[in-house]
Amino acid sequence: MVDSSTRIAIIGGGMGGLTAAIALTKIAGAQVTVFEQASRLGEVGAGVTLAPNAARVLDRLGVLDGIRAVGAIPDGHGVYLDGLGNLVTDAAWEDSAQRYQNIGMYRPDLIDGLAKHVDPDSIRLGHRLKSVQTVDAGVRVEFENGTEEIFDAVVGADGIHSVVRGAVGQHPEPVYSGYLVYRGVMDASLLPDDWPMISQVWMANRRHFMAYPLQQRRLFNFVAGVPSDRPLHGAWSGPAEVSELAAEFSGEDWDPRLQHFISLIDKTFWWGLFDHDPLTNWSRGPITLLGDAAHTMLPHQGQGVSQAIEDSVALATFLAAADTIADIPEAFRRYTAVRMQRTAILQNGSRRAGAMFDAQYEFQNLTKRDADIRVGRDFRRSAVFDYDAHKVAEEALTRFRRVQVA
Repeated sequence: MVDSSTRIAIIGGGMGGLTAAIALTKIAGAQVTVFEQASRLGEVGAGVTLAPNAARVLDRLGVLDGIRAVGAIPDGHGVYLDGLGNLVTDAAWEDSAQRYQNIGMYRPDLIDGLAKHVDPDSIRLGHRLKSVQTVDAGVRVEFENGTEEIFDAVVGADGIHSVVRGAVGQHPEPVYSGYLVYRGVMDASLLPDDWPMISQVWMANRRHFMAYPLQQRRLFNFVAGVPSDRPLHGAWSGPAEVSELAAEFSGEDWDPRLQHFISLIDKTFWWGLFDHDPLTNWSRGPITLLGDAAHTMLPHQGQGVSQAIEDSVALATFLAAADTIADIPEAFRRYTAVRMQRTAILQNGSRRAGAMFDAQYEFQNLTKRDADIRVGRDFRRSAVFDYDAHKVAEEALTRFRRVQVA
């Protein structure tokens, strides 16, 4: 059986990599080493949504309570609004059983909350991956600082610019969405006392603005999508003036409440929205991918981090069933087979959601667009939020075993 003598390297110490470390330790019992290129664990100071399907996984791993304690659960369902603040429809925010809800998380808090459950001695900072190669003894990883080591298996959780991805024969071109987002957080105490503690999305003029609470409602996250070709002519992200953001949502077409919100912002940065088309494979031998390295997606369904968390529990479930180190490649193939379809659907769904928010393509007819958003609410709850990644992996494992017996 795979056990504590099985050495697995996780490349990337972000939210996906840390969750994978927890899952592989708790479920598979493996010896995990996390390599992070930065000098310290951390994330850009912005928000992220942990959806109910991710909360279910974190509960299974025994870490949800601590994460939830530093997040923000909204007062109820979110809302989609037109530019002037009129209601289009409400938004799904919890699973059908009403057990798990969306949790607004400040990214540094989520990193800290996950890192508490990873042995600090297993995290190596300042290690930027140079190469990964299968050898007779396992998988050799080489870093730019000169460190070189051999592991039984490697998990690439190294993001959209993944180095590990090349080792499984995948070289996707980044696809620019035509949009950038202004992102940041603001002090929630600056908001009017009656400001709703829910997620709100304003949509008009090929633009959208989302805001929701974080950090026990002490902060408010904002994400504003606008059309731009800026990322095609240089950097993919950078600091921005708040006046740039304000200009995008000025004028009589926009809700004065939203404009007041923007007037309270003191700092923002811009970020080009890129993804890639679904990969044709995630694994080769004892090397596999997880999170953005496997399925970079746009943020419009709030599922990027949540899918990395789902990946983690599925990967650990299949690895735990491996009888020997020699069975790890088969475990990784099974993991890939189960996860690829779900994430491909959500990658494409995230593109479609962005098109709906910004009334592009077939959604230029706002009556049709608004009807599709309403219908999508119930689908999102049942197909996305109710999904149990651990249960799906266990059921798939049972099917795989039946095939072997036959």
